[in-house]
Amino acid sequence: MKNVFLACITLFVFTLSSCDGDTKTKRILTNSVGHINSLQLVIDNELWNGPVGEIIREKFAAPTDGLPQDEPLFNMRQMTPEAFTGFARTSRLFLHVTIGDEEKAGLNEDTYASPQTGAVVEALTEEGLVKLLEENSDSIIKSFKETEIKERQKRTNIQLLPVPSLIEKMGVTMRLPSAYRFVRENDDFFWLRKNLKSGSTNIIVYEVPLNTIRKDSAIADIINMRDTVGSRLMPVEEGGQYITEGAYAPYIFEAELDGMFTYETKGIWEVKDQYMAGPFVNYAVMDEKNNRWLILEGFVYAPSEEKRDLQFELISILKSAKLKTAEKEE
Repeated sequence: MKNVFLACITLFVFTLSSCDGDTKTKRILTNSVGHINSLQLVIDNELWNGPVGEIIREKFAAPTDGLPQDEPLFNMRQMTPEAFTGFARTSRLFLHVTIGDEEKAGLNEDTYASPQTGAVVEALTEEGLVKLLEENSDSIIKSFKETEIKERQKRTNIQLLPVPSLIEKMGVTMRLPSAYRFVRENDDFFWLRKNLKSGSTNIIVYEVPLNTIRKDSAIADIINMRDTVGSRLMPVEEGGQYITEGAYAPYIFEAELDGMFTYETKGIWEVKDQYMAGPFVNYAVMDEKNNRWLILEGFVYAPSEEKRDLQFELISILKSAKLKTAEKEE
């Protein structure tokens, strides 16, 4: 019986470690950990305190676009390679920079935990590391941010707010946290809000004709559109107007949302002649089948709080949008 028992245990272990009979190995990984936009940096102290550390801070702690105060892209925690063991390896994001025997920069998924994105940069010299970081930091940051968007969305999905009216009237679905509530809801304009300890995060959804935004004047058209809609449909106290802050030039990028061409605009909103302001992110989605731009916007009012992660949560919600063009046409 003992031999039979041992044989069963051996077969069980082999079954866990094999993958459909082939030579690939399945590993049971622990869950990754970390606050949103936190980056574990693995690098020798000498490199960290020299030019290599400077380029890392320049790239990975650069100010986040569209915020009223400087907040870094990532909160970084540095440790030496010798200390990168055990629980430290479960960080969702890590960047490992080292001098070694070859020149390489690459991404690894789920090396020590899951989900996890790790970047490894290796070179023969400090100068080589600086060069590789200069060349590859943008793509690494993009991958890190994509991982964090998925993580933020996963946390949102724990408890969602049903929004059938958005589907019925605007032809769009979004995965919204249950903490949001409707401020305004009608056939062509939706405003939802989540209250914070001090302030709120907000999402608005509306549509404008396809000729509202032109490619050769996109940023000016988007600002004009925002100011017109905000002044007309978003009442504020004492006759103020919700408009785009004129002193800060918005950032605009060409993007894609649910497979459709999209303008992504980040900037600062204000209430005219009042001391109220904050960041916004606006997605103008070209929906040619319905001859419209679908506008999805999130904005933050949190005068006593840091705003990077509040803005990031809004971005993750807006990026969950799916257009139901067939339903809209019907």
